[in-house]
Amino acid sequence: MKKTLRTVVMTIMALSFSMGLALAALSVDAAKSQGLVGERPDGMLGAVSASAEVNALVAATNAERLAKYQAIAAKNGTGLEQVKALAGKKLIISAKPGEYVQSADGSWQQK
Repeated sequence: MKKTLRTVVMTIMALSFSMGLALAALSVDAAKSQGLVGERPDGMLGAVSASAEVNALVAATNAERLAKYQAIAAKNGTGLEQVKALAGKKLIISAKPGEYVQSADGSWQQK
């Protein structure tokens, strides 16, 4: 129960934080097109070029994604790591030309 409450609180905090970021100049799509962030194989967003603003965007986005992945895993009785890996694969495949994706060795490559 504590874990569920913590997840709910973290999700609310992440959503509140991300709503504040939405009002800021940097969105995920803008950061991707600028080469500041990229998709990781684990379904999370990664900082290609770190700054306070980029790191905050990555943290907020990843908190939202993790909450979604946890809900999907729980709903389907699947492991969280499996959900994250499948999401990562789909996000990397759907990345636009010029956007960054992370390879298995951790290096960033433009698609």
